Amino acid sequence: FDIHGGGLDLQFPHHENEIAQSEGALGKPFVNYWLHNGFLNVDNEKMSKSLGNFFTIRDVLKSFDGEVLRFFMLRTHYRSPFNFSDQLLDDARTALRRLYTSLDGLSLPTEAGAIDWTDKHAAVFREAMDDDFNTPGALAVLFDLANEVNRTRSLATAGLLRALAGTLGVLQQQPQAFLQAGAGLDESAIAALIDQRAQAKQDRNFAEADRIRRE
Repeated sequence: FDIHGGGLDLQFPHHENEIAQSEGALGKPFVNYWLHNGFLNVDNEKMSKSLGNFFTIRDVLKSFDGEVLRFFMLRTHYRSPFNFSDQLLDDARTALRRLYTSLDGLSLPTEAGAIDWTDKHAAVFREAMDDDFNTPGALAVLFDLANEVNRTRSLATAGLLRALAGTLGVLQQQPQAFLQAGAGLDESAIAALIDQRAQAKQDRNFAEADRIRRE
């Protein structure tokens, strides 16, 4: 194997036994890179069936986009303990929306372009990923790029942002599609509500107008 994953608790004796058995049988190196991940906690408690706080990814995807879940997990270094909660998922969704918002309204090609690794942002991103898969450091580069896009509206910078994010499997949707997902309203429905609010104000039904505005 090039990369072998598993929990930190499996490092000894399980993975050491795997190395001994496989290399003893084949006479060849077993794994090039070991990635032992930290434990998963739910609301600061270890996730387990006995505690009743056990759920599957399928459960999470009923409420959150898969890209949000991926982004959420990438915010924590894989060797660190990983704490899971709906509030933290909401925070991740808000952060990911910031990245998508920076791309909104720009005419970018459908396919992400090739990455120029000599670019200063790309070089820092790569350095972070080469440093034991430091995804939090890599994500910090994406936010730096998003800030620059917001300031300059540069298509080249936006293209680099999307291309680097693509190596992590995020920013893969059209910005409008992601930003409007979960709203439960399309543009025509929103326009109809605006018309209803205007009519309510004209009728001096200010309570109804306020209700529609809040909605």
